[in-house]
Amino acid sequence: MRPDARAWFEHRTTSATSLAEIDVDALLLAKRRGGHRISVVLPARNEETTVGVLVRDLVTRWVQDVPLVDELLVVDSNSTDATAEAARAAGAEVVAAGEVLPCYGDRPGKGEALWKSLAATTGDLVVFMDSDLLGDVGHYVPGLLTPLLLDPRVEYVKGCYTRPLTVDGVHRPVGGGRVTELTARPLLNALWPELAGFVQPLGGEYAGRRSVLEQVPFVSGYGVEVGLLIDLLRICGLQGLAQVDLGTRTHSHQTDVALGKMAGQIVSTVLSRAERGRPARGRLEPGGLLTQFAHDGSGFVPTSHSVAVDERPPMAAVEEYAVLRAGVVG
Repeated sequence: MRPDARAWFEHRTTSATSLAEIDVDALLLAKRRGGHRISVVLPARNEETTVGVLVRDLVTRWVQDVPLVDELLVVDSNSTDATAEAARAAGAEVVAAGEVLPCYGDRPGKGEALWKSLAATTGDLVVFMDSDLLGDVGHYVPGLLTPLLLDPRVEYVKGCYTRPLTVDGVHRPVGGGRVTELTARPLLNALWPELAGFVQPLGGEYAGRRSVLEQVPFVSGYGVEVGLLIDLLRICGLQGLAQVDLGTRTHSHQTDVALGKMAGQIVSTVLSRAERGRPARGRLEPGGLLTQFAHDGSGFVPTSHSVAVDERPPMAAVEEYAVLRAGVVG
């Protein structure tokens, strides 16, 4: 690890592995003194089995018992199950991604839901969490908010954690995050070595100031996390970024084929940012397709999937968003 990355890791990584490590009273005081409004966003697609439990816990802890969170929004990405109903019954506000900024249409992908959430929330601090989390994650929200509320130099915070992995009935205490280890980390270390100190660059739990989140594009698909990290490095500088050790993260796992598609989108996202600023002539243009193979018993069958970068512009450049924000501020 380069000296700048190691120094950042040592000084910008804090621990919040349980509520016992978090001074909630200090957070409430900082929130009040700073006049902050806090939004929590959960993008969801077909997560009816997990989203209700997660929302109910967050609402009870941080909206009702302790007034830390001002709004909790679930953005439903065209679910075909009862995700929206479960989230609403648990106490969340729920919007369909396609109903937010409808003039811009609706694209598939997690990043689309996150981008749309900026137009559907009002907080100056925004916390993002995946909706398939399992176990006790009640400390995630205050853990992610601590650097933002207590250090005005911090603009964006990534959560990090150990990730247990269960494959074919065999449980391992670590081993999740295979796309991170096999794809994202090697690419980031090679192209942006100053980001080598991030433990979970693809992790779905992070928080930031609206003032910087609205300045960067959002990749519509699985490349959204790595795209945000690279783009916010440019906007905030390394010292404007931080990470928090949240302990353990347990969630559902994907098949190898699904992970391959995710990796393809991440490669395309990273390459698109590596090529920015270079003259068009000689610029590397990613192919945009990932071909995978299955065996049908008699031979290999190729299937191609699009992994081309599809991204939304910085929200600050969207005219309709400016109108919405003017109404909030006014």
